[in-house]
Amino acid sequence: MSTGETRSLAAPQIESISAATLATHDMARAVRFYSALGFSIRYGGASAAFTSFHAGSGYLNLIAAPKDQRWSWWGRVIFYVSDVDGMYRNAVAQGLRPRFAPRDAEWGERYFHITDPDGHELSFAKPLVR
Repeated sequence: MSTGETRSLAAPQIESISAATLATHDMARAVRFYSALGFSIRYGGASAAFTSFHAGSGYLNLIAAPKDQRWSWWGRVIFYVSDVDGMYRNAVAQGLRPRFAPRDAEWGERYFHITDPDGHELSFAKPLVR
């Protein structure tokens, strides 16, 4: 390269999310909740300080937090699923309480939301075929 020339380097691209990690005050309760939704444990469990669940090609992690640690609403984790209505029916059959029944969104997804026992909001969605 001669003086004055600049080389254009391509910026790295974000390819995917590997995992989302949520804090919990009660690991056993959280593990029961996520297991009832159909997540399978990869590592840890009800008595562990850290638990990892399979979530497609990524992971949903739980980390034990001290009882005095508080958080407020932070956002939501969105999971794509093969059957939104089936996921909803399974959650209700397990005694869980989604915030509303599945609905079609103007942005092109069918979805519903549910809040975990620690207040973390989850959304289960599938793109609509147009």
